[in-house]
Amino acid sequence: MFSKLKSGFGKVTPQQEDEPMAPENPAPQASPAPERTELSKEEAKEKEDEPKKEAEPTPANPQQPAADPARAPEAAPQPQAEPVKPDEPANNGQDAPAVQEDPVETVVSEFADTQLQDIVKRLRQRTDLFKEKLLDKDASSPEPSPPVSPIKKKRPKKDEKKDEKKDEKKDEAKAEEAIPEEEHYCDMLCCKFKTKPLKEKLKKCRLPDSLDGCTDRRYILWLFFVTLAFNWNCWFIPMRWAFPYQTPENNLYWFMMDFLCDLIYLVDMLVFQPRLQFVKGGDIIYDRAEIKKHYRASLRFRLDLICLLPFEVLYLKFGIKSVFRANRLMKYESFFEFNERLEAILSKAYIYRVFRTTGYLLFILHINACLYYWASEYEGIGSTKWVYDGEGNKYLRCYYFAVRTLITIGGLPEPVTVFEIVFQLLNYFSGVFVFSSLIGQMRDVIGAATAGQTYFRSSMDNTVAYMNTYKITKLVQNRVRTWYNYTWASQGMLDESELLEELPVSMQLAIAVDVNFSIVSNVELFKGCDNQMICDMLLRLKSIVYLPGDYVCKKGEIGREMYIIKQGEVQVLGGPDGTVVLVTLRAGAVFGEISLLAASGGNRRTANVVAHGFANLFILDKKELNDILVHYPDSQKVLARKGKKLMKDKGKKDDGGPKERTKGFTTLFSIKPETPKLFRAFMSAKGAGGLLSRLKAEQAKTQAHV
Repeated sequence: MFSKLKSGFGKVTPQQEDEPMAPENPAPQASPAPERTELSKEEAKEKEDEPKKEAEPTPANPQQPAADPARAPEAAPQPQAEPVKPDEPANNGQDAPAVQEDPVETVVSEFADTQLQDIVKRLRQRTDLFKEKLLDKDASSPEPSPPVSPIKKKRPKKDEKKDEKKDEKKDEAKAEEAIPEEEHYCDMLCCKFKTKPLKEKLKKCRLPDSLDGCTDRRYILWLFFVTLAFNWNCWFIPMRWAFPYQTPENNLYWFMMDFLCDLIYLVDMLVFQPRLQFVKGGDIIYDRAEIKKHYRASLRFRLDLICLLPFEVLYLKFGIKSVFRANRLMKYESFFEFNERLEAILSKAYIYRVFRTTGYLLFILHINACLYYWASEYEGIGSTKWVYDGEGNKYLRCYYFAVRTLITIGGLPEPVTVFEIVFQLLNYFSGVFVFSSLIGQMRDVIGAATAGQTYFRSSMDNTVAYMNTYKITKLVQNRVRTWYNYTWASQGMLDESELLEELPVSMQLAIAVDVNFSIVSNVELFKGCDNQMICDMLLRLKSIVYLPGDYVCKKGEIGREMYIIKQGEVQVLGGPDGTVVLVTLRAGAVFGEISLLAASGGNRRTANVVAHGFANLFILDKKELNDILVHYPDSQKVLARKGKKLMKDKGKKDDGGPKERTKGFTTLFSIKPETPKLFRAFMSAKGAGGLLSRLKAEQAKTQAHV
């Protein structure tokens, strides 16, 4: 720190320069820092050579001769004096060089000085560490170094052009977003209301890059339209080939429908199929390019390509014949896929299976009718009794013949020619095979639809037969039948666990959480426990239905389970005769938890619990709960704390109210037990014939003799 220079400079001798000068008025340490003075070039050089002096110099005597110009004197600083410019003359009127004193460092604050030294020390350590880091790359750094950005390879020009196009598209999209949206209104006769622009509506209808063929409803809806186009070709191509229903007058309508079906095929091949996700090595592939590559390498792409080959150009040479569109029938994979997807989402899929099997039967009869008309036309319409005679509706008459032939009803005219005999034999053989297979398939469909009901009936019949064998009373048999009927009506099955055993544990947990988590999580006993512990507990719960009046548990029996009411009500009974309703518990309530949470003892039931109406209860076994709590120590502590509180509350209730506290020194002595009742009666006997009077008389006699 530098101090202010004193006004006026004096001349100093060389001896005075060599001697140390004591300051007359030293500046205090806590004073503010003085301002710096302007130094000449010569003084700056001398300052670099001379060591810094800690004490302030005394002002020079103006009467002394001028100092040596090679060595500039120093002036004593004073706080209130301003520095004199070097150009001003001395007091004696003679020109003298400007004199300035060397600046002197003063310690303003020891704390600030130590802090600055500490900062310098840290900076030096930091510098040393970074030097080591430069020399040794494996050395650790005090600060985490940022990750090195990877060197980007130069892309070819094509990729650069693609990137430029993408950037341009992004810029255009941002510009469109920056433009304020225009308000769209729809004018009606009676009102005017605001509507969304057409672009937003189209964005919602835009398909994603990939579709899940199993769960996406949009794809299933599209398969429905593809199935309609496939059925159009399956039913009408054979009919137009056999029957003379396509004429020059209605060719335009047939061509329009054919073009519409071909358009649906084309959209399916170009839009939907290249978006279907697939599984590769256990991973679901979502990439659009990979999906396209997979589809184009599959057999389905080849079949779809064959379906759209334009064999209709042969109309120009051979005439309009629907047989040239037979390649459209190669779209059968989409038809069967639609059946599988639709059955997967229907709640009652067996109904659709019945209709589908019926459709197969009708289609086979349709093909047979077309073949019969073609055979009749080949033999000649009305040429024999076996062929079609040309009367009535062509299609209905031939269809009737096909039904009677395939179902083997009989009563048909006998074939005459060899061709007719061979055709009829093939009809019989195919009819027996097809009809029997369809009937068997129908039986399987109906059997699968009623499999649950059949299992319920067989279980109930076996139980009733068992009770009849051992001559169980009618009252018990009626209660068993009531339990079967109510359980089946309420759950649709007798045991839920049997249905879930086939599923993996994760699926079982998902179903249990959706069905029962809301009930168990609201139970006051389990509030504060880990949610995962509750989820694990859901898999251990067993659902049991109790009939009206059934005892869920009885007073005094050993308790090993806890009950959670899922549906219905139960009543807690008490009183001297055990018929007084103490409380009614409803859905979500818990009872029997004291026996489950008691560490040792206290596992006997304290009251009777009876089902009031039909009650569906969850049962949790004590052993299974302990197995779960081993993995959840925090939840175990919570339940243990709640169990102690319940046991404490139970003890207070059993005491029958608060007892009077003894005061004073009576607490130091034990209470004297009461006199037994028999001894009290013996001692209180009175009267002449009493036992006590006899003893007194005998005692008096003995004293008299003595």
